[in-house]
Amino acid sequence: KQRLAAQGVFAPEKKKTLPKIPKTIGVITSPTGAAVRDIINIATRRFPFAKIVVYPALVQGENAASSLISGIRYFNDTGSADVIIIGRGGGSIEDLWAFNDENLAKTVCASEIPVISAVGHETDFTICDFAADLRAPTPSAAAELAVPDTRNLLGRLAQLQAISRQAVAHRLQTEQKRLTALRERRCLSTPLFYVEGQSMRLDYATRAFANAAQMQMTKADRRLVSLS
Repeated sequence: KQRLAAQGVFAPEKKKTLPKIPKTIGVITSPTGAAVRDIINIATRRFPFAKIVVYPALVQGENAASSLISGIRYFNDTGSADVIIIGRGGGSIEDLWAFNDENLAKTVCASEIPVISAVGHETDFTICDFAADLRAPTPSAAAELAVPDTRNLLGRLAQLQAISRQAVAHRLQTEQKRLTALRERRCLSTPLFYVEGQSMRLDYATRAFANAAQMQMTKADRRLVSLS
């Protein structure tokens, strides 16, 4: 653990954020254990729209670490998952020892897909837990962390719908007030008044132009007389 920590395998800045709404969940565990059943049941109940792909792997024994590493590489090479859950149910420290493998920890850290480590029970800790982007105390908890709760999403959608309705109603009221104000303008209620006002402005402008022209002509006449 100290050696991997010095290499930055557990560095917080390397932790990736889990997708809020994953389309596909990759599960690396034994296909016959209780862990895979718990993950499938809880994920399906909370968010039945996500696809679950199980990579059957050995979770204890001499070849378990390489099997788990192959699972991580499979999902990364194929890009067939938005989030990965790796783990198994509880057991003795010897049963969980494959998840302390150094190469597995490095592979988990290097994964481009976020990884949730769910090994054993709540009191069990392995090297894989520290290398993963998120540790779940149990496989069941990992399923809860991987997917949102449909009921919460529906509640949020209902809130957004209510907010949208209020915003639209408020905008309609504002525009209705503007329309009423425009409708009450005298130029619309009494169009002839507006025309008369514009006519008066035109007469004033015409007289001003005529007076200015007359003054210019007078000045020109005086100048002509002076030149003569």
